Amino acid sequence: MHQPVLLNEVLDHLDLKPGCTVLDATIGGAGHAREILKRILPGGRLVGIDADQAAIDIASGNLKEFEGSFKLFKGNFRHLDELLAGEVGAGLDAALFDLGISSYQIDDGARGFSIRFDAKLDMRMDAGLAVTARDIVNKLREEELADIIFKFGEERYSRRIARSIADQRARKPIETTGELAAIVKRAVGRKYGKSRIDPATRTFQALRIAVNEELSAISDGIGKAVRILKTGGRICAISFHSLEDRIVKNMFRDYNRDKVLRVLTKKPIRPAIEETVVNPRSRSAKMRAAERIS
Repeated sequence: MHQPVLLNEVLDHLDLKPGCTVLDATIGGAGHAREILKRILPGGRLVGIDADQAAIDIASGNLKEFEGSFKLFKGNFRHLDELLAGEVGAGLDAALFDLGISSYQIDDGARGFSIRFDAKLDMRMDAGLAVTARDIVNKLREEELADIIFKFGEERYSRRIARSIADQRARKPIETTGELAAIVKRAVGRKYGKSRIDPATRTFQALRIAVNEELSAISDGIGKAVRILKTGGRICAISFHSLEDRIVKNMFRDYNRDKVLRVLTKKPIRPAIEETVVNPRSRSAKMRAAERIS
């Protein structure tokens, strides 16, 4: 079963009651969705979205006991208005965005998301996407590649890494995660010294974000969710790096200024120490919440 991050904090801030209609825009393994359904039944309904068909399949199995009270849609949450057309009636009582990559995606070595496994350079959350990480690594101009690594990975050595990638691919295409990780390590390994962060971590993050167009999807998805949120409805967003959190923070701030939302979290909520011990991947999580007021 998927281990949901900041579960109690999400449930508290969504203020769920029987009969609520709730969107889980990133259904993943349905860890949050199971607990949400327990609180909105009887009479409630959950709609879930995920770009990854594997997630839809896993979530369907994990929610089997709630059959008839939920409906899942494969697609990117940036298109939630189209996916949910005619599905949410008068609107949403609550919406949850658990951003970033799921644990099962990281742990599936064949997907090419993780440095831990040597696999094809893929990184697509939706297997139907045309562009893979291999395409970006081997086809973009060196300057474009450096910009992606800097912008989406916040990697200070982006130029050095891009130069090393360009040198290597001039000899032969870079095909696997292991090859790419080794190239990055040779380029900047000494710069990282004894850091607990693998030198390739930020480069892998940047490529994943670029392949899946994750940041622009956040803006689109949250904006559309707010529009169909009922007055008094709640929205929570969990982010896992500064780029995601900055988008959520700025959107909630702007909606608060325009008197559309009331921000409920002056500062992002972080996991308790006890949670990070049980689930180390929760360490970087930040949750922000807001309420629709007009």
